[in-house]
Amino acid sequence: WFGGEGEEVREGEYEKVRAENDWLAEQVARFPERLVAFCSVNPLKEYAVREVERCGGNPGIRGLKLHFGNSLVDLRNPRHVERVRAVFAAANRHRMPVVAHLMTPDTTYGREHSEIFLREIVPAAPDIAIQIAHMAGSGPYYNNDEAFAVFAEAAEAGDPRMRNVWTDVATVVTLDAAQDLAIIARRLRQFGLERVLYASDTPAGAEYTPEFGWIYFRRLPLSDAEFRTIADNVSPALDPDYRR
Repeated sequence: WFGGEGEEVREGEYEKVRAENDWLAEQVARFPERLVAFCSVNPLKEYAVREVERCGGNPGIRGLKLHFGNSLVDLRNPRHVERVRAVFAAANRHRMPVVAHLMTPDTTYGREHSEIFLREIVPAAPDIAIQIAHMAGSGPYYNNDEAFAVFAEAAEAGDPRMRNVWTDVATVVTLDAAQDLAIIARRLRQFGLERVLYASDTPAGAEYTPEFGWIYFRRLPLSDAEFRTIADNVSPALDPDYRR
């Protein structure tokens, strides 16, 4: 949030980013049995790797959250790819799992962006879990099948780069009758249900409580056993020994 969009660094920006990440760790430390801290940074900023390294040295911070949309990351820009790779490599050095919101406001966002991410970014962090938020969309709704299909097809084909890649279904399924529930279920099966995490992305309004999120998610044409698999999955980031 304080990092803003793009690469330009504003006066006092990095100090605010540091203070926010420190504040987060302090709050989570008050309730360590209930909360897990993920620091955040705009990966395009010149201080991004420095901040990931700093957060990586904080035992109260478990992982890293990146939001390509808010940061205006363009994976077709080689300079952006280089900076994002460096951030993922820093997270890998500190054993920090990464949750990445890949979708951006770019109206051309889709298959090409996911292919670049899988080819150029994922190999920079081979030892940590990488969680693709919202099935490579933005939520609510499943809003970019082209983008997620790249990961689903790669997983189905046994692509070794997908070994530590997870996804979540935060607000992917809603009450919208127009949703293609069959394609969502098919993609999740292709991806591998054992690496699909249920998530609610709430509170985001009265209709998006964690309880209702699960009720909506159950609209998918999956079996009870398949729902149970997803419900029982636990993110590696929740293992307190993961970073050791």
